[in-house]
Amino acid sequence: MKVVIIGGVAGGATAAARLRRLNESAGIIVFERSGYVSYANCGLPYYIGGEIKRRSALTLQTPESFKRRFNIDVRVNSEVIKIDRAAKKLRVRTKDGEYDESYDKLIYSPGARPVVPEGGEQEGFFTLRTVEDTFAVDDFIKEHSPKTAIVAGGGFIGLEAAENLVRRGISVTLIHGREQVLPQVDYETACFLNAELRQSGVNPVLSSRVEKLRKTESGVEVEAGGKIYAADFCLLALGVLPETHLAEDAGLELGIKKAVVTDGHMCTSDVDIYAVGDAVQIKNMVTGKDTLFALAGPANKQGRIAADNICGINSVYAGGEGSSVIKVFSLTCAFTGLNSAAAKEAGYDSDSVILFSANHATYYPGARNMTLKVIFDKKSGKILGAQAVGYDGVDKRIDVLAVAIKAGMTAYGLQELDLCYAPPYSSAKDPVNMAGYAIANVLGGVKQFTWRELPGVLGSGDNFILDVRTEEEFAEGHFEGAVNIPVDDLRENLAKVPKDKKVYVNCHSGLRSYIACRILMGNGYDCYNFSGGYRLYSAICGEAEAGGVPRHPCGIPIA
Repeated sequence: MKVVIIGGVAGGATAAARLRRLNESAGIIVFERSGYVSYANCGLPYYIGGEIKRRSALTLQTPESFKRRFNIDVRVNSEVIKIDRAAKKLRVRTKDGEYDESYDKLIYSPGARPVVPEGGEQEGFFTLRTVEDTFAVDDFIKEHSPKTAIVAGGGFIGLEAAENLVRRGISVTLIHGREQVLPQVDYETACFLNAELRQSGVNPVLSSRVEKLRKTESGVEVEAGGKIYAADFCLLALGVLPETHLAEDAGLELGIKKAVVTDGHMCTSDVDIYAVGDAVQIKNMVTGKDTLFALAGPANKQGRIAADNICGINSVYAGGEGSSVIKVFSLTCAFTGLNSAAAKEAGYDSDSVILFSANHATYYPGARNMTLKVIFDKKSGKILGAQAVGYDGVDKRIDVLAVAIKAGMTAYGLQELDLCYAPPYSSAKDPVNMAGYAIANVLGGVKQFTWRELPGVLGSGDNFILDVRTEEEFAEGHFEGAVNIPVDDLRENLAKVPKDKKVYVNCHSGLRSYIACRILMGNGYDCYNFSGGYRLYSAICGEAEAGGVPRHPCGIPIA
């Protein structure tokens, strides 16, 4: 059996190694268009910033190491330019010319290509997708000592590139088409990232789509949102699209954004061709609907599954949740499953809870809070998605919640999870457990309201706004018209709270206001707890003000 693989990196290289482990006698050839067959794609920005210092550290395997360990024929700088399905041949182009290569089974793993607007091929504009791209940016910085840069795009690569360019002493303007960076998370989570960028020296220009790119005598210009931004160079990080022109020309079935359609075995519409990685359409594990995930984890799993099936092992890829984590200067942000908008779009009657929990026991030195948001189905309590931003322990909680989603767990299951505890690492009630308790409280009748509902709440004279923080906290800032009764004094002052009005309760994080709501509910009041607390409101208002976003008089952005 002769298996040929188009593309290395995550999916293709994993498939090649797995094939050899399962079949010692198979002929295996890997064609890679670039000069590097297996490299740390996600580590590329950190080389630019100097966190990764050696160029060789980016290379996980070389053609020579693949040959020695796995007896695999890896041909770099070899671009497949045609798939002839009828003849089961590939046309390959190298610097020395073109030739044909036959196959019995083919694995298509070309990855994705960066979105490059018109003008982006000019000098001074860079992408960051391959090792060669990375070295080109690094060489430009070393040769020209630029002082300013524009990063176009606020997704994973854009955020990581912005941080690492700042590490090189470069002043960065980050331009993004939406009102927030990292669109996979909800606005309130992204607000902390927007603020962190500003505090770290990056100038985020949000709600500004890139319109034109120009090369100038002194550098480059980017026109976005009707304004012109100049810099010494520009790094384009505007997203990626499946690299599927070969599959399209060969007549393979395509789906979303021309991604290759496969079955659960990673087999395409041609029984002798498998496809894996960023070029493949997959199932969202939560909704069951088709989607795209340009992530290394799914690509590695798919490569293994394709190899299994070629060797007769019935492996099935069940889909992905999109679990991801990113470092943005001192913050960590992680997420899995659906965000709030995606949950509603998928038809769920969903809600969410927002917690402000410490990463470990607060009495142990070094405890720092994280913001954790968990989205759930109101009918079943099933966990649909989660996102967190903070410092140590963020990735741990999202990993646990990713497993919970995969297992189909509900809020009640989160309550029952037996998670490890010692003061330096967690609390006896871990933030994941606390999320389960909070959701169960909402499902059990504790009503809440969110920052998006705040304008209507504050604008009605029929509501009573109760702030249960301390007098000192209240004096530092509060909602207009709010009455301050600290939670520990509430029982003795219930007469000050009218029973003929809806009572909207807030504190700093939502915990004391929850306790206050329980007191009020026990005394016959109709009350609502402010999800996320005043500190979340302050973060959103501060970000709206800094970003020049149109705001309601209460400070909340106007959608």
